[in-house]
Amino acid sequence: MIRAVGLVTKYHEPKATEMARWLVPWLKKRGLKVYVENGISRSGGISSSKKEMAAKADLIVSLGGDGTLLNIAPLVERPDVPILGVNLGGLGFITEVAADELESVLTQTLEDEYQTEQRMTLEIQVQSKNGKAHRFRVLNDAVITKGARSRIINLETYVDGEYLCNYRADGLIISTPTGSTAYSLAAGGPILAPALSAIILTPLCPHTLTNRPIVVPGVAGIQVTLRSFGDTVFLSPDGQQGVRLDNGDKVEARDYGLPVSLIKSPSRSYYEILREKLKWGER
Repeated sequence: MIRAVGLVTKYHEPKATEMARWLVPWLKKRGLKVYVENGISRSGGISSSKKEMAAKADLIVSLGGDGTLLNIAPLVERPDVPILGVNLGGLGFITEVAADELESVLTQTLEDEYQTEQRMTLEIQVQSKNGKAHRFRVLNDAVITKGARSRIINLETYVDGEYLCNYRADGLIISTPTGSTAYSLAAGGPILAPALSAIILTPLCPHTLTNRPIVVPGVAGIQVTLRSFGDTVFLSPDGQQGVRLDNGDKVEARDYGLPVSLIKSPSRSYYEILREKLKWGER
């Protein structure tokens, strides 16, 4: 049963703020406790951090775009807590519900009349030669990329301990099926149905043109070691602020073991969303 709702909004987006100020009293009128981010506390909800909201809410509503949802999704450690992504414009693949559908979809959700789709997440660990360790959870992807003035970098890559290749490229995208329609797609990667369990490796501008994207099983473990001196290289998880990598640092990726539950749009399928967003069939 849904007793508490967490509400996240796109920063500095007037439409999202306006919608939140309408939504908070709408939810409270139905006897629900409403957690809101500190920045929109004037809307009348309980001011909280994203981490606190993810721990206490029985439902998360994300108002914005895919980026807004990606900010909260990795913090939700309970697969039974659904996330309702509302798209307020732009090219959104994981925020399936349109703004004008929100009230009807939310009403159905509160009446327990909704369907969810389990989306795989990845655990990303960085092991530095200096002993520092970093750990991230991502819904879309983790991107290893060079700085603007750096040369091509060398990424020694293994799958389940078996040598795959040395990518000499501008970088490498390690993506979930959900992330297959994000940066990986722009880099020439394949589109995967989001409910699949799989990991995509997509090189960025590889020096060897035969280095193509590859899909490996979701149970596989990926190990990537940077083999480049003097270059500026970063790991960015889900487009967020990441960490700098130095020669010899290792990035490991594997299934996190806890999926994210996204509420499906009742009015359109995933394939319809693909056709609409990618303009398939148009001339």
